[in-house]
Amino acid sequence: MVAEKPARVAVTPPAVCKSPVLREVIAGLFPDARFNDTGQYLTEDQLIAFSEGAEALLIGRDPLTERVLAALPGLRLVAKYGVGLDNLDIPAMERCGVRLGWTAGVNRRSAAELTMTFILGLCHNVFASGNALKQGRWEKDGGVVLEGKTVGVIGCGHIGSDVVRLLQPFACRILVRDILNKHPFCAEMGAQQVEFDTVIRESDIVTLHIPLTDQTRNMIDARAFGEMKPSAFLVNTSRGEVVDEQVLKRALITGTIAGAALDVFAQEPPEDDELLACPNLFATPHIGGNAKEAVEAMARSAISHIVDYFKK
Repeated sequence: MVAEKPARVAVTPPAVCKSPVLREVIAGLFPDARFNDTGQYLTEDQLIAFSEGAEALLIGRDPLTERVLAALPGLRLVAKYGVGLDNLDIPAMERCGVRLGWTAGVNRRSAAELTMTFILGLCHNVFASGNALKQGRWEKDGGVVLEGKTVGVIGCGHIGSDVVRLLQPFACRILVRDILNKHPFCAEMGAQQVEFDTVIRESDIVTLHIPLTDQTRNMIDARAFGEMKPSAFLVNTSRGEVVDEQVLKRALITGTIAGAALDVFAQEPPEDDELLACPNLFATPHIGGNAKEAVEAMARSAISHIVDYFKK
């Protein structure tokens, strides 16, 4: 299926641009497509220069601001790669008449599986004991089993609900916090929908699956850490800014909580060496949605939005 009038398309996500298969697919549909070969997401100025003359933009986490939109008067469609929309100025897009092509939840299993990796790794002390062994220390501390622990899932959308499903064999007590009514889903899964403070106070593991909004920015702050169990773990595979990283660093250093695992940071790549050096912090470079299958699914979803739009 080929668009009747191939559009001028600019493609920014490094994972897409590094994939020979996806590049071939996009170039076959849109022969004038250009690809971001820097290996990095673009700044505002870089995005403006790269996207000049584009009618469609297949974008990842690059900042699509009002300034960028004003500089791209020919832009008609933004196809979103990935599930988060916090880097897009949606009201500005509407004012400029730029359509959004986006499908939620495409990478849910990839992100949910990484979350489970973090949860199991933290419980069984896999990360700390493995690092110690590589440094020549034989420290046999096997941690605790996940079975029977209380897991708090904050945000029960596509990814959070998949985490709840993956937790089923472990006979955990599962607490869910969401702004929407998740009682039917919780009843089906044997979980409980409760208030935020209950999740924070009673959970052995708190895992975050929320979008970045004005309401969720720094949601996990000093008060939240102060309410958590000293033995608790925090997992964040959503957006870095939902956790106050300076407060998290103090909580890890002082033992306010036992440990944390992060796939996301307020600044990426992170530059807080003191935070990264905390022995009870375990981190990955925003790979939650980057399993090979998820990359291809997210890219093909974004491509389909461009094809469908320009067939009209």
